[in-house]
Amino acid sequence: MPLHIHTPLIESHVLSTIMGADVRLKLECLQPSGSFKIRGIGFLCETLKKNGVSRFVSSSGGNAGIAVAYAGMRLKIPVTVVVPQTTTERAKKVIESFGADVRVHGASWQEAHELAENLSNNQDIALVHPFDHPLLWEGNASIIDEIYASGFLPDAVLVSVGGGGLYSGIVNGLRRNGLSSIPVIAVETEGTASLNGSIREDRLIELEQIRGVATSLGAKKVAKNAFEAAKTHPTKSIVVSDSQAISACRRLLDDHRLLVEPACGAALAPAYETLAEIKAYRKIVCIVCGGATVTGEQLQGYSV
Repeated sequence: MPLHIHTPLIESHVLSTIMGADVRLKLECLQPSGSFKIRGIGFLCETLKKNGVSRFVSSSGGNAGIAVAYAGMRLKIPVTVVVPQTTTERAKKVIESFGADVRVHGASWQEAHELAENLSNNQDIALVHPFDHPLLWEGNASIIDEIYASGFLPDAVLVSVGGGGLYSGIVNGLRRNGLSSIPVIAVETEGTASLNGSIREDRLIELEQIRGVATSLGAKKVAKNAFEAAKTHPTKSIVVSDSQAISACRRLLDDHRLLVEPACGAALAPAYETLAEIKAYRKIVCIVCGGATVTGEQLQGYSV
């Protein structure tokens, strides 16, 4: 049985009015782990358990680690999550609340991931990558399966991009449902725009550093699959500011009583800001990817 739930697809009257279009929200923030991550990670972890794995090891600054910890609890498999020094105390506590062991290592996710790879150097211990694995993309594609089954066919899908696991899943889902012509609007913040930079330079680039508040989007380099998908699937890359992402989070909280991270607010920002790049679309689905590490106090404390 899947570890994720079937999430609502709701009409946003406010965003529809702002955009002059039919805007729907896919509420992945309601997943039991707090974000879409449990779709792909849950599918991967279930498969690994069937293959006889006895422990999961992952690296994460937040939501992926929470999803692996939740999956381990549900599947009764012990979990170790390696987090960088920048990970918040709240994120660590949420991971630990699901029974996982948290180890702090390195100044960045890349350094934490190196330790996770070393810890999983055993055939009975599996490394659960936060965004770069085909089974992750397959699990995340179920978002589009649910949208397709609802009967609402958008002419664009808005999605935040970090490492590219969600974006890859959305593209996979569109393709397997015969919707390859529907474009994906891939949104990043100014300090995390590794996909945008790769598209502009027509090569897979690595950012020197991650900047800004949308730390959940903080992969210096997107998965190769995401970059290749952006070259073959209709994709429009948009970069928004931290202040636009934060403002979108605050407005979503007021409009729909939903609390999400700035990384999620990035996907909402083009609609709230009525950016020119999306004005032509009449039926839009925004993936509200969620985020379990933000608090209302923290969101209000961000400067814009």
